[in-house]
This record gives sequence, C-alpha cells and structure tokens, in this order.
Amino acid sequence: MWEYRQLDEVSHWGSWRPADQDDWREIIGARQRDTLVVELDGHIIGELMLRVADAWAQREVASGAKHAEAELGWAFNPAHGGQGYATEAVQEVLRLCFEDLGLRRVTASIFADNTPSWRLAERLGMRRETYTVKDSLHRELGWVDGVGYALLADEWAEQAGR
Repeated sequence: MWEYRQLDEVSHWGSWRPADQDDWREIIGARQRDTLVVELDGHIIGELMLRVADAWAQREVASGAKHAEAELGWAFNPAHGGQGYATEAVQEVLRLCFEDLGLRRVTASIFADNTPSWRLAERLGMRRETYTVKDSLHRELGWVDGVGYALLADEWAEQAGR
C-alpha cells in the first residue's frame, strides 16, 4: 500500500497523503479497523475503506438506525487498472454490506473531478444523490466540487435479481 499510495495519480484524489513512513504507520494504524485490502498473487493491489455507522434517526426510533449504513471508499494501484479488480472488489464489499452485515444503505463521497471513481460507483449501480459546489478543500486545487453516491439494500437485491 505504501508504494502505490506514494504515486501522484493515487494520492491526488485520496483523503490523505503520508509525509513519510512513520506518518504512514500512524495513519494506517488508526484506520486498520475500517480497511480491507485487495490482494493479487500475494501482493496488495488496493484497499477499501468500509466504515459502518448509525443512520440519522429521531430519538424515539434511534435503536432501529444502529449500524444501518456504511461509507465506502477505495484506492488501487494504477499498475493493475483496467482489469476489473476494483469493480470486483467493490462489488464484493457491497454484497458483504447488504447480504452478510444486513446494512440498509451504503454511500460514497467522491471529488467531482475524480472521474474513474464516480464511474466505478455508477458501474456498480450506485446512484448519484448529490452534487455539491466547492464543499471540499483539496490540498492542491483549493475548494472543489463533490459528488455523493448511495445504494440501498433493496436496490442491490433488485439489481442482482434476488
């Protein structure tokens, strides 16, 4: 992960860029609980962030919103791009979310100009719910637009013919 996370084409759109290996260890250590790695022939080629959370709810029904949704993110080594690995990995995590964890909603927040990421979300049936103007501060570009995608469990089941 350290190797491809250093590439400009990966770190440009990522939410963090480690300053050095000590910084990397600290960041990845804090994120271990939410990180799934994608391996190919014994080498890590990507990672997925899956953060399960409570959905917003009114107090009287808050217990029904416990662990009901997740935020999903991804980063992959571009040396393995265009071969379907990201699509396969994210699709499997969506399956895990809906079929194994019983979540009702999965979201992904993406910089609007990160075309490969929002195309991946759309390819997997996620729907664009929001387009926000200059809501995210990018380390090099300043304030930029963002897009929000989501998929519900019943939409997942319908797409999969379940």
